[in-house]
Amino acid sequence: MTASFTRRSLLSLVGVAGIGVAVAACSRGDDASPSATGRAGAGSDGTPASGSSSDARPVASSIEPAQVPLAGGVPVTVTGTGLAAVRGVTVGGIAARDVQASATTVTFTAPHQAMYTAGSADVALFTTAIEPSPSANQSSDGNGSAANDGQAGATQDQATASPTPTAASTPDASAAVATTSVAYTALTAVDRQLEYAMRYWKDYNLAEYGTMNPIGGDCANYVSQTLIARGWQQRDDWYSRAAGAQHSATWTYCPAMDPWMTKNAATFGLTRRSLDERSKVKVGDIVFYDWNDNQSPDHVTIVSEVFTEPDGTVRIKSASHNQDGPYRDLDEMITVQHPGGTAWFHTFDA
Repeated sequence: MTASFTRRSLLSLVGVAGIGVAVAACSRGDDASPSATGRAGAGSDGTPASGSSSDARPVASSIEPAQVPLAGGVPVTVTGTGLAAVRGVTVGGIAARDVQASATTVTFTAPHQAMYTAGSADVALFTTAIEPSPSANQSSDGNGSAANDGQAGATQDQATASPTPTAASTPDASAAVATTSVAYTALTAVDRQLEYAMRYWKDYNLAEYGTMNPIGGDCANYVSQTLIARGWQQRDDWYSRAAGAQHSATWTYCPAMDPWMTKNAATFGLTRRSLDERSKVKVGDIVFYDWNDNQSPDHVTIVSEVFTEPDGTVRIKSASHNQDGPYRDLDEMITVQHPGGTAWFHTFDA
């Protein structure tokens, strides 16, 4: 009896085990078991539920700061969701530098506004990295001729003004995974200086300052105007009145302006620097040029862009009258346009 009972018991247990195996097999088939449908973040078909991290779509919900200087250079943070995949950012079509992303934030350094003009700019986020161009402006303008380049007797109509430079090639905005916007605003003295420089590099402010082209060139007159926009005040030894009809030599004449700035460097917070010190030059600084290297300046401009090439070369572009241009390349001016020329700077200490 005992043996018979034991065999029957084992057969019963095998039968139970077999049922259990069958149930387990069903749980891996098309009909999901309660344990499968009950997993957090999964739908009835086993796919991630909407709103889970793997299904998140990039969303830019806010940006800080909402206003940035025309000269750029400030850190910006976009806050949102699903942003971890962001690798590149453009602002107004210009690639931003220092892009870093997490699930909820994207940070980058704002580029300068291409023509230092106030207004809203689109901020586009991309999942592909965008290599920032060294320069926001790809054209080097005003270097084709020596005419109207600070030479005595040159007049404005002897040179054709160069077209406005265009931004570097960037991805189409339609490829952006999220967008927002930021406002470029003239927030600093340098912003106001460059905003003025870009407004009047081609269309002269004749009503206030006239033009000095008929008497030798307007470059110093133009630079002086930008310094007024920066916040300088006219003085007894540096002035322009009655639409330029009355003016000091220090306002309109390079050979007088350069030593005057050196003499008053402490007052204006300036430092005179050699061409070899270009790494210390900033937007808004002043460049004097000596075409024949005779220690007397022939031309003066305002720095509009400074950037470093991949090989480490510091490039400087500037805005000027004679020739009229917003982004003239310093090295082309002293090697191509005026071979053998040299230059030096008056840089602002702050």
